[in-house]
Order: sequence, then structure tokens, then C-alpha cells
Amino acid sequence: MQRLLVAILAAVDAAIAAAVGLVVLLAPLTLLWTLAFGVTADWGSLWPVTGTLWQFGHGVPVDIAIADDVLIAVGISPDAAHFTLSLTPLAFLVFTLLFAGRSGTRAARSGAWLLGVCAGVLTFTVITVGVALSAHMDAAQVPLWLAILLPSAVYLVGALCGAVRYAWHEGDGGLIDRLHDVVDSWGEWGVVPTEVVRGTAVVIVALTGIAGLAVALMVALRGGEVVALFEAARVDATGAAVLTLGHLAYLPTLLVWAVAWIAGPGFSVGAGTAVSPAGTQLGVVPGIPVLGLLPENSSIWMLIVVLLPVAAGAFAGWIVRSRLVWADAAHTLAPRAVITVGIALLSAGITAIASVLASGSIGPGRLAEVGPHVGWVSLAIGVEVMVGAAVLLLAPRHRDELAEERTDRWVAEMGASPLVDAGIPAFALTPDPADPASDANDTMPLDDHGFFGDGHTASPR
Repeated sequence: MQRLLVAILAAVDAAIAAAVGLVVLLAPLTLLWTLAFGVTADWGSLWPVTGTLWQFGHGVPVDIAIADDVLIAVGISPDAAHFTLSLTPLAFLVFTLLFAGRSGTRAARSGAWLLGVCAGVLTFTVITVGVALSAHMDAAQVPLWLAILLPSAVYLVGALCGAVRYAWHEGDGGLIDRLHDVVDSWGEWGVVPTEVVRGTAVVIVALTGIAGLAVALMVALRGGEVVALFEAARVDATGAAVLTLGHLAYLPTLLVWAVAWIAGPGFSVGAGTAVSPAGTQLGVVPGIPVLGLLPENSSIWMLIVVLLPVAAGAFAGWIVRSRLVWADAAHTLAPRAVITVGIALLSAGITAIASVLASGSIGPGRLAEVGPHVGWVSLAIGVEVMVGAAVLLLAPRHRDELAEERTDRWVAEMGASPLVDAGIPAFALTPDPADPASDANDTMPLDDHGFFGDGHTASPR
């Protein structure tokens, strides 16, 4: 494919990614705007609200300033007039990341991944700059440099990961292939980078699935509390729709909270609070319906859930161990030990980034500290994943693995036949069906060199 066409398609992908994220916000906001304020509403405020929420969904903190007349009308304390909203609804960020990864993979498949990534990131950055400059609100302000940097960085990471992953496996005829050749020259250490990434991907997917099941279980067990908080909010259909859409946008954030709870350290919903398997200590929490899923109490026996990240690490170790056996690689202990540590460190790093994005402020005062503790959660995940992976990767080699290796070695050694080496064609070794003297069921003596007889014919034992 021509390089110009690759760049154009990558730019179109970036424009679609930004447009879809903005339209997903703009369409329901337009409907809600009409229902709430009618056709005489101030439509000039619709776009700034949409742009600010889109930036907020990519991790940009929003400084809220409530006007004095609103404070008097609602009866809010003046101390709560200014606060920062930084707890990100990760659904928008995850969508941009996945869409960028798809675009990067397409560019790598076309043979010009670097050009495609640069074109896509440049286009997305231009759109981000346009949104940052045009979506300005007095009541909700965002730092301009973060409003440009963070969404562009999300798209860059996704596009690079998608492109490099495809180019590493399929080749690109350039930089990635040269790097791959250098890694291959390391001998049995050459499999370490690939298997570390593979094992980490298995861990992240497994933890995400476990967290999803945990959230679904809490919905089944405490769905009544969520409904009661919806009723206590006393909102109309428009307000209920806004709350529901907000809950969906925060679903990935809840998954990160669930991972933090399963890992052991848990998370907080305000300063001085803690929600963990060892115990739950909550004061007065906001009447947000989704917070009804929080467990009211815990037991020390619930710490058994920390075995789930260990199981995720063990599953990753089993996958990597199977790949190593199949590829006949990393026979010694040292490469497998490095792979184990690499999976644990990379899993802990990804968990730390997710914890940073899933924590922040949702209001003034004590509500400025919400979410998991980054250091403790990442440390717990790293240790637990390392234990699970080490069980499979560092265990002594099983007899089935050794038998498989002996079989492969025997096949390699016996692959060269003396008759074939002598130049006798293969068809001469098979009986001719047209020859009446030949029989497809004929057998040849196993000992035709006389090792047990007189040197000429085989003799019975």
C-alpha cells in the first residue's frame, strides 16, 4: 500500500476516534438539554460542556467553581464552592486506547507503521487542541496543557502498542526486524521479552475478568441498595438517565477498584475510610447510587480472595511454560526466573497506572481522597502474581517435558536415513503395486546386518 494512503487512513482513524467519543457525549446531552431547558435553552453552553467532559474522560482534572447565587439557592456551604474533580470515568479513555491500537495494527499491516502512527497521533492532537481552545467554561476549568497532552498521550500509547505488537510478530522489514534479530541473537534469553509481555497480558485479562465477576456478584447481592439510593435521589426520568449513563462511564473505574479490593489493600471513599477484605470502615458517603455496591462489613476470612491474583499469575506461568516447551527454549532456570520477575513487575506497573487513573477527588473536603492506594495495590499485585507465576515457571521440569524433548531429539537424530543419504530415491523404497511379486504387506527383517547371527542374515534369538 502506498505510504500516502497509509497516512490518510491513519488520519481518518484518528478523526473517527475523536468524533465518536465526542458524539457519544454530544448526542445524549443534546437530548437531555432539550428535555431540561426546552428549545429556548442556551445552546452555546452545550459544546463547552461536551468538550470538558471529553477531556475529563481522558484523565484531565476539572476545577469546579460554584457561583454564589447557586450556593445560596441550594444551601451549600461556602467552603464547598471550589473543589477539583479528578476521578476519571475510564470508559472514554479505554475506548480511545483500543481504537488507537486497532489503527496502529492496521498501519503495521500496511507496511508503514511508523508513518501511520505519526499521522494518526498528529491528527488526534490537532483535534485535541481544537477542543481545548473552543470548549471553555467559567464554572469548570481545565489546565490547557493537560487538556492537550493527556488525550494525545492516550492515543499515542494505543497506536504504538498495536503497531509494535503486529510488527514484532509479522515483521516490518525495518526497525522492528533489526531489533528482533538482536533479541534473537541472545540465544535462550531471546524469548524473555516476548514471554514477559505475553504473561503480563494474560494476567491483566484474567484480573479484568475476575473484577468483572466480582462487580456482577455485588450487583446481584446489593442491587436493592442501589435502587434505594436511586429512589432517595428523587430525580425525574432525565436525572435517572444522567445517573445511569454516568454509572456506565465509570464501569472500568469500578473494575480497577474491584482489583484493588481483591488484591488486599482495597480502596477508600473519602479521607479516613477503607474498603478491603480485612474490614470496611466507612463514614458518611455521598448518596451516589453506585456506591450502594460497597460492602457494609467484611471478615478476615475474606482475605482468601488474594489467592485469585495468585491464580492469575499461575495461569500466566502455565501459558508461558507451555510456549517455552513448544518452542524448546529457556531450558535453564535463569531465563525463566527473569520472565517471572518481568511478568510481576510489568503487571504491577500497569496496575499502578490504572490505580492512578481510578483515584482522585469527587468533591470538597474528605471526598478529595477516593480510590485505591497506588503503592500498596501495585506492590500487592506484583508479589501475588510473582508467587503464582513462580509456581509454574520455576518448578522442576516435568517428566512429560523431558520425554517430549527426548522424542524431538530422537526424531532429529534419526531423520537422516542411510538409504536416502546414499542417493536412493524415495519411490524405490516403497513397493510397486503393479509388480505381482510385491506385496504391500511385505516386511523387512529388523536385523539385516547380522548383529545377532553370522553377519549375513538375521537369526532367531
